[in-house]
Parts: sequence; C-alpha cells; structure tokens
Amino acid sequence: MRGVTKIFGDDPQTTLALLQSGKSKSEVQAETNHVVGLNNVSLDIAKGQIFVVMGLSGSGKSTLIRHVNRLIEPTAGEIIVNGSDVLKMSLDELRTYRRTQVAMVFQKFGLLPHRSVIDNVAYGLEVRGVDTKTRLREAAKWIEIVGLSGYEQSQPRQLSGGQQQRVGLARALAMDTDIILMDEAFSALDPLIRSGMQDQLIELQKSLGKTILFITHDFDEALKIGDRIAVLKDGALQQEGKPEDIVLRPANEHIEEFVREVNKARAIHVRSIMDRGEFDPCAASVSKDSRCEDVLPMFAEHQWVGVLDADGRQIGRVTLKQVIKALARYTPQPAETPPTLG
Repeated sequence: MRGVTKIFGDDPQTTLALLQSGKSKSEVQAETNHVVGLNNVSLDIAKGQIFVVMGLSGSGKSTLIRHVNRLIEPTAGEIIVNGSDVLKMSLDELRTYRRTQVAMVFQKFGLLPHRSVIDNVAYGLEVRGVDTKTRLREAAKWIEIVGLSGYEQSQPRQLSGGQQQRVGLARALAMDTDIILMDEAFSALDPLIRSGMQDQLIELQKSLGKTILFITHDFDEALKIGDRIAVLKDGALQQEGKPEDIVLRPANEHIEEFVREVNKARAIHVRSIMDRGEFDPCAASVSKDSRCEDVLPMFAEHQWVGVLDADGRQIGRVTLKQVIKALARYTPQPAETPPTLG
C-alpha cells in the first residue's frame, strides 16, 4: 500500500487538498462534513506473514482491509499485489483476482443460512466454477482440518458461534488463495473459544504459509498471532514493526497507552534474549520465533532450553534468568508510596 487515503463524502478531492495541507481529521470534518477513513497509509506486507492491523473503533482498520480486494475505492494511493496494481484492474480482472488470489473471513461469519455446512464451505469454489464432486471433496477436507467432522450436513443455526467461525475459516481456506483477509474474525467469540481459534490459526499457518492480513482491536490478540503489527489512529499509521518493537519501543503516547498493560511475555521472542553459539544439545528446545510465554513452563524441569533455527539446528540457548531479566526490564515499576507520618 502506498499513500492510501480514503475520504468519505461528495467532494473528496477538494477535501484531500485540505488534508494534504496539514489539517487534522477533525478539522477536515468540521470544515467540510467529510470523513477521513484513511490518511496517507503505506504498508509492506511480505508473503507468508500474519500481518496485524489494529486500533480502536473508528481508527480505519476495517476500511483499510476492504481496499485490498477493492470493496472500497481509495481517494488516492496505490495498492500493489504480486506486482499488479489492484486499482487499475478491469471489472473482469477484479472478479478473477477476488476469486483466485484473495479470500475473506468476516466478523459476523457471513454464512448462507439456507445452505449446509459443506455447501457453505464449497460456495467459493462453486462460484469459481469447480465441479460438484471436486468442490465437495475439497470442502470436506477443510471441514475436517478445522475440527468440524460430523457437521457437514448441519445448518448454520445449529452451530455455536465458534463453530460458525470455523466454517467461515474453512470456506476461506478451501479457496486456496495466497492471501486471506480476516476482519475482526474472532472478536464476536467468547474468550475461551477465541483463544482456541487463535491457536488453530497459528497451527494452520505453520503448514500453509498463507499471507494473512488480520484486523483486530485487541492488542493481546495481535501479539499472540502477529509476525508484524501496524497501529492506526484516526486513519493514520502510528507505528509498524515486530510485536516486540511495538511493546518495547512505543513510538508515541497513543502506543504507550496500548502497551501499558499487555503481557510482555507474549511480545518478547527468545531470539532477542538468548545466548548465541555452540552449546551441548539441550533436552528441551523451542523455535527462535517462540515467545517468552512459550518457554517459561519448560524451566520447571530444565535449566537451559535450546533455541532452534528454521532447519531445526540449535543456534543457542536461553535460561530462566534471561527471561526474568527481560520481563523485568520492560515492566513499568509502580511509584513508591511515600511513608505515612505517625
């Protein structure tokens, strides 16, 4: 995304000039009655990443994700996907792009209430023109993968919220697109079910390697699943980087408010605190991309935990002392309470 700006109203181009002159979102709205959805947002999302865009309600995050498949047309800017400018696609090219390159999982599930689970999962393949036998076979495979075997002929109304969201995820995965857009996909779920869906997404991503653009307002969720995080406020990008960069080096007061109460153990990766070098093989080991919260339970039985690269080679080790030191370093200390005079 390059300089993407979206202004809602009857005369967005005139309003764009005001925005570019330095006026704020609130000033522009007061003068023109136009709403700034996005303000000059630029992002690079690498293949195979889970890239999380987060912010409070009204920050522009849902507006942003709908630009990727051009459900919303920008006022200015460029959107390049796999070398192609999405904004220059003809209607036929756009239809093909939506059917073959991007799939979307919605907050409110978006299931067809009159169709069974398997027909919902197969729907995108049906639109693509895949024959009945092939699409039902593919749909059944993904239903099993997301843990819904036995529910193939059930109706959406017969499922819990978590089960319905699994159907939505299976439908997107069945499309076998390189890119999956997830707009607040888990926010309507109960906390326990939500955590389970996050875990499932992380496990699936290890084998699938999709490029996932994930929208959320929950910082803990962003830390848990995101390879990189971008934070929006009033349609403008505030900070973008690895989870630990956002938590440990907030760019401004708005980010500091976000990270003040977050779980630091979920943000800090072992690769950033480990001892590098050749050591004797450790009895327990984790990936270099594991977080402190993943490795902490291992210290109940092990003095050292090995750290492995992507090929499974041990490239270092980490100790409980290093983890505690890292967490203490980045945990704000409460102010001292002054002594009470007797």
